Amino acid sequence: MNILVCVKRVPAPGAKINVTEDGLSVDSAHLGFTTSPHEECALEEAVQISERDGGEVTVLTLGPVEAEEQLRYGASVGAHHIILVPTDGSAWDPQRTAAALTTAIEQAEQANGQPFDLILFGNESADSGGFQVGVRVALKLGRPSVNAIKGIDPGDGSVIARREIDGGFEVYEVPTPAVLGIKEGINLPRYPTMKGRLASKKATLETAEIAAEPGGQALIRLHRPPEQASTTEILGTDETAAVRIVDILEEIGVLA
Repeated sequence: MNILVCVKRVPAPGAKINVTEDGLSVDSAHLGFTTSPHEECALEEAVQISERDGGEVTVLTLGPVEAEEQLRYGASVGAHHIILVPTDGSAWDPQRTAAALTTAIEQAEQANGQPFDLILFGNESADSGGFQVGVRVALKLGRPSVNAIKGIDPGDGSVIARREIDGGFEVYEVPTPAVLGIKEGINLPRYPTMKGRLASKKATLETAEIAAEPGGQALIRLHRPPEQASTTEILGTDETAAVRIVDILEEIGVLA
């Protein structure tokens, strides 16, 4: 089974995000970047399938030249091919992104002489969280799509995809080629080995120069929510603190 995984370069989770003065972009001067977590799990799932059932894994990203880092990470954990759709680093709207990715996918499939059996996206990106690009690509390619997937069982001409719901799973039998949106938790992504890191430096980076027109969605302004300060009050250092603790429990309704 040949699988394509679309990933995105995003600020490292937990980092303090600052906005530029014009409010139109993130100030990346002091940020670290990584692969979006849902997509990291999608990559791990693709590699596991290829190791178990055969086939190859291709990783594709749209972004600045610095996104080569995320592609080589993909190669370090088992991807066979890496493709960059370079941009100037500015934010692209979901419609424009989907249009460019669709063209890049079609070009890669033409070069391979066959469609990818599976195209995997993260359920949503860790930065903008739009939930749109994978669905838009599937629609443009005319392929079935299911999101929020936390289990994949490849079959002959189809895959069984499981989506977690309250109290169980929804199970879909999806004919291939298909597009799936993967949720974090489907697996535990591996760490790259030293051998994998060294091999990733030798991986051939393919580039796909693609022009796509902006869509109908436009960024108006970014803003950081106000920080919530917290304080710690020392109630006491001996048995006298017990009285104050009882008072607080009464105030919050724990004690009647």
